[in-house]
Amino acid sequence: MKTSADPVRDYLSAVEREGSALPADRRQELLADLAEHIEVTRAERPDAPIGEVLAELGDPRTIAATALAEAGSALTGAPARSGAGAPLRRGKVHPLVPLLMLTLSLPFMMVFPDLPGPLFGVLFRITGAVLLCTSVHWTAVQKTTGVLLTAVLPSAVIATWNLSGAPAGTPSLVANLITLALLAGAAAWLWRVRRA
Repeated sequence: MKTSADPVRDYLSAVEREGSALPADRRQELLADLAEHIEVTRAERPDAPIGEVLAELGDPRTIAATALAEAGSALTGAPARSGAGAPLRRGKVHPLVPLLMLTLSLPFMMVFPDLPGPLFGVLFRITGAVLLCTSVHWTAVQKTTGVLLTAVLPSAVIATWNLSGAPAGTPSLVANLITLALLAGAAAWLWRVRRA
């Protein structure tokens, strides 16, 4: 029997083969999620053997069966469960956590403008962005847009404002409130488009 030199491709092919009864768009979404998870895990743990990473994901037949059960229950409106009684795609962190961290980073800096505020605000923003990027609840495009709107753009605006030498007072409050509205709007959008 001839085996491929790429175990990831073999694994994804097995999931695709086992999930052939899934609708094409759902099957492609499942494969993309698995490939992204493998890529992130390999980046986080470069020394881990690929076989160990794939074993952590589970048996391709079980993954496909759970996805089929989810697809069937989504059509009937019943809650989707795997064989163990838990949903197939369950993030380690609730999707509200990164959104709150990203949104509350600015108010924390506004309420505590001295040393602890900016430090914790930046830590909240970085942690929220990392949790958003590693979450299973959004697509790659949604993650990128979310990080740009909630972490990069506000940080650039604040840095530009601070480096411009503008006097503190009402204009900075207005800029902060506009930035806070942007953060809240982006977080609300991300919450609305999240995957269960």
